[in-house]
Amino acid sequence: MEKLVYIVRHGQTDFNLKGIVQGQGVDTSLNDTGRQQAKAFYDFHHRVGFDAVLTSRLKRTHETVAPFISDGLPWEQFAALNEIGWGEHEGKVSTPDMHQEYFAVVNAWKAGDYHARLEGGESAADVGERLAEFVSHLQQRPEPKILVCSHGRAMRALMCLLAGQPLSRMDEYQHANTGLYKTAYEGTGFRFLLQNDLSHLDSLKI
Repeated sequence: MEKLVYIVRHGQTDFNLKGIVQGQGVDTSLNDTGRQQAKAFYDFHHRVGFDAVLTSRLKRTHETVAPFISDGLPWEQFAALNEIGWGEHEGKVSTPDMHQEYFAVVNAWKAGDYHARLEGGESAADVGERLAEFVSHLQQRPEPKILVCSHGRAMRALMCLLAGQPLSRMDEYQHANTGLYKTAYEGTGFRFLLQNDLSHLDSLKI
C-alpha cells in the first residue's frame, strides 16, 4: 500500500528575516509572517486527512503544525529531525568571515568530505546518520498519510536519503519557509511528487 509523506519546513522566524544563524542550538518562535504561513499551509492541506504529525524538538516546527495538532492528530517529536548544529555560528548575524567558513564546509561536503564541520558544530555525516535512523523508522510506520516538519539543512540531507543520493547533492534541494516536499513510499523507495511547493502561499500578500 502506498504511503504518502508530506515534509514541510518551518515557517519564518525573526532570525530567518534578519539573517541570524539558528541551527539546533537556537530555539526561536515563528514571527507574524511565519504564523500566517503556517495558517495558510493548514488551510490548504488540512483536508488531506493526515494520520500523524512528526516534528523536530524545536518549537518553530511545533508552531508551524500547531493547527494540525490542535485538531487532535497524534504528535511525536524526534531529535533526528532537528536542524544541523552550526556550532559557534549559531545566534550570530553572518559576517563575511562566517560566510567564508560556511562555504568552505559546504564545498567540502559537495566534494564528498562529509566529516567537515564548523567549530563546535555537526558534520554532514552526523546529520546523515541520525536522519538515516529516522528514514528507517518512517518506512516502518503503518500510517498511510504522515506530516513531517523539519528544518532547511536537515531537509536537504533528508531528501538525499529519501532519493537514494549521496549527501554531496544536498544543495540541489531548495527550502523556503513552509516549502513542501510530498513523497510516496511503496515499500521499495520514495518517489517525489512535489518539491519545495509553495502554492499554499499564493493567497498571502507577503
